[in-house]
Amino acid sequence: MIDFEAERLRMVERQIRRRGVSRSEVLEAMRKVPRHEFIPAEHRRAAYEDHPVPIDEGQTISQPYMVAKMTELLALTGRERVLEVGTGSGYQTAVLAECAGKVYTVERLPRLAARARTTLTRLGYGNIRYRVGDGSGGWPEEGPFDGILVTAAAPDIPGSLLAQLGDPGTLVIPVGGRLTQDLVTIRREGGRDRRTDHLRCSFVPLVGEEGYAS
Repeated sequence: MIDFEAERLRMVERQIRRRGVSRSEVLEAMRKVPRHEFIPAEHRRAAYEDHPVPIDEGQTISQPYMVAKMTELLALTGRERVLEVGTGSGYQTAVLAECAGKVYTVERLPRLAARARTTLTRLGYGNIRYRVGDGSGGWPEEGPFDGILVTAAAPDIPGSLLAQLGDPGTLVIPVGGRLTQDLVTIRREGGRDRRTDHLRCSFVPLVGEEGYAS
């Protein structure tokens, strides 16, 4: 029998805190959210290992460090409205829900969206709204957002997402080719946008009108 709680605490210490993630809200969320609950049974033994894990529909649950790093880059204080593009397993959604006031999450694949919603509801998350559709266009009727986090790689930063970013606000997105990308933040303050490239990464493609065709 795997002691998932012990594995989770070890993950936070060795994979996340030691790599420089220091924001207390993020570390606490990573300690709390049961990552294994978001992973299919056949891959659950790898839930707290230092790499992405397959979920379904050709998608993955991101490496724990990447989830923590992207969340930290949003610099959430607990009151923000955050848009997540790419619900996937729902794990990143749960971490955001621990750190933000309300999360709006969009997933293009109905089966993934339904499974994630079931898991998140079972775990008691009530500050999440869900949509099935093309996330590359965001959720315009609910914008602007204090933070936008994209869990798939775009060839460029979608204009619709920039249009829905509040001021102040932060967009976190992998940008680049299909195999490797740069993790980018756009920080908007006083009507000006500042782009920062943080690290190399590898995400599944953002499929949609303002992403990749397929």
